Amino acid sequence: MSNIIEIKKLRKVYGDGVELVALDDVDLTIEEGEVLAIVGPSGSGKSTLLNMIGLLDTPSGGEIWLKGQNITKASPKERARLRNKELGFIFQYHHLLPEFTAVENVMMPLLIAGMDKKEARHRAITLLEEVGLGDRLNNRPNQLSGGQNQRVAVARALAGHPSIVIGDEPTGNLDSKSSDMIYELLRKLNREMNQTFILVTHDMDMAEKTDRILRLVDGRIVCEMRREGDEFVSRDICRAD
Repeated sequence: MSNIIEIKKLRKVYGDGVELVALDDVDLTIEEGEVLAIVGPSGSGKSTLLNMIGLLDTPSGGEIWLKGQNITKASPKERARLRNKELGFIFQYHHLLPEFTAVENVMMPLLIAGMDKKEARHRAITLLEEVGLGDRLNNRPNQLSGGQNQRVAVARALAGHPSIVIGDEPTGNLDSKSSDMIYELLRKLNREMNQTFILVTHDMDMAEKTDRILRLVDGRIVCEMRREGDEFVSRDICRAD
C-alpha cells in the first residue's frame, strides 16, 4: 500500500513567554486503507496531532504531506477545499443539528459543497441505510439513541466520500455495546471502500482491533504496535500509563 499521509518533524508550540510543546518533532507515515489508533494520556498531544492532520490547525514547524502534496503552508481556501474533498470527521459528541432530521443532517455538508438537493438526499439515504438507519430517516436527534445519533454522524462524515476519516474519541460517549457496533461499522466501511481511518481513543480494547497503535506521551511517539496476524508487538509497553 502507498502512503496517504507523511509527517516530518512536526512541531506545535503554544503560548507566549512560557511555551507549551504539544508536538515535539513527530515523524509518521500512514498508509492508504489503514485503520490507525492513537492512544496516550490526556494532554499528550493526541487531539493536536489530529487537528494538524485534519487541517484544523497549523504547525509551528515540520511538514505534512497528503497524497504527495505538501499541505503545510496551504492557504485557508486550499485547506477548506482539502477538508471538504479529502477528510471526514467524527467526534465524541455527534454535533448533529437538533432541528433537522437524520437525512437532513447527512445532506448538510453535501448541500454546502454545492451538490444538487435531489442527489444529496439520495446519497444521504443510501448512507443511512448502509449504517442501519434506513427506518430512521425522518427522526430528529432527540428521537434517536446515543448510538443511533453517532451512526448518523458516521454517515455524515462519509457523505463526501473522503479519503481519510478522522475520529476523535468516536465511541467515548457510548456504552460498550454501542461502541462495539460503531467500531464494527467503521471497519466494515474501511474494508468496502478502502478508506483510511485515524482514531484517537482511550479504549484500548477498541485500539487493539485496529491495524496499528501509536502511543503519544508529552508530544512524542513513544511506542508503535503493528498487527501481526491476530497479535500486536510491544503491547505491554504501549498499554503503560
